[in-house]
Amino acid sequence: MDGPRHDVPETDALTHPYWEAAARGRLLIRRCGACGRAHHYPREFCPHCWSEEVAWEEASGRATLYTWSAVHRNDLPPFSARVPYLAAVVDLAEGPRMMTELVDSPEHGLRDGMPLRVTFRDGFPAFRAAPGS
Repeated sequence: MDGPRHDVPETDALTHPYWEAAARGRLLIRRCGACGRAHHYPREFCPHCWSEEVAWEEASGRATLYTWSAVHRNDLPPFSARVPYLAAVVDLAEGPRMMTELVDSPEHGLRDGMPLRVTFRDGFPAFRAAPGS
């Protein structure tokens, strides 16, 4: 593919552990040692109390669906080859809300609050309906 890709993040020293874990099928979040709250996306400080006492933690991979949208048109490479896809916001069991993609889930079967499980596609976390939901 020619030109820039808009689906590949630029990693840096802070986010490298996150992407390295994702490549191995593990979802990491950050947790504050001062206030105890988890957050996502990775930051060098806690967005709740501003403490710099934050560390990586493996997430359970469980989440609930907060909202979603079916994307039928996206001209940025390589998304145009992926349409339609389901963009979503999920609430991780640990507390943080995360933007993601739903996979292997028909749009007509989705409902807010439905249980989800993390899966990984090409080193990127995505979510699908949890077994039995």
